[in-house]
Amino acid sequence: MKTARIPRRYRPGADLLRGRVILVTGAGSGIGRAAAEAYARHGATVVLLGRTLAKLEAAYDAIEQAGCPRPALIELDLQTADRNAYRQVADIIEAQLGRLDGLLHNAALLGERRPIESADLRQWQSVMQVNVTAAMLLSQACLPLLMAAPSASIVFTSSGIGREGRAYWGAYSVSKFATEGLMQVLADELENTSAVRVNSLDPGIARTAMRAAAFPGENPASVPPPEELMPAYLYLMGDDSLGVNGQALSAY
Repeated sequence: MKTARIPRRYRPGADLLRGRVILVTGAGSGIGRAAAEAYARHGATVVLLGRTLAKLEAAYDAIEQAGCPRPALIELDLQTADRNAYRQVADIIEAQLGRLDGLLHNAALLGERRPIESADLRQWQSVMQVNVTAAMLLSQACLPLLMAAPSASIVFTSSGIGREGRAYWGAYSVSKFATEGLMQVLADELENTSAVRVNSLDPGIARTAMRAAAFPGENPASVPPPEELMPAYLYLMGDDSLGVNGQALSAY
């Protein structure tokens, strides 16, 4: 696996993403919302995609009230969406915004934490559907738009346990290994054939609902908020990361 580092103390320019359109999945809360707001503050028109309309609307309102470019909103449940639904997402973006310059795959399911020996098949399949298959289908649907951009970036959200397996993390860990593989294959396919770069990013520890579910006894105040991770997310979406492709990066 290729590895690289985000530049230490990276400071993005205020207009880093001006004029760009970036699609963020799982944009209603946690890291997804923090990333969407950070992209918007740096000039991007953000497409907020998620399954909970109320959360998406709250993120939409926060971005608009901050005086950033008006975002777009797409309600979609990645667990039940079929191939046509992903094509419709791309069609909506093309019709309403005319371009797509970035795609952050952030949405994910944690699933159950138990031994492989007793894993529930239905829950296993749900985690794989959201964390891997949906990311593949959305990437596939959006590739024509991304390949038409002067420079574009796809970022897959990884995890430390998607790079080194750990007992009892089950489907989630396996899905993140698959995410790394999907990133590597797509990056290799697009290298030297388009201006689209593809990388994975392990956010590390962040104060999110998923973290709270995975570690219920942890004091949330001891965990950094998602906003502290945003320099890495901005770096990978802007032109400062041109030439970075097929890399497994970490935000910490």
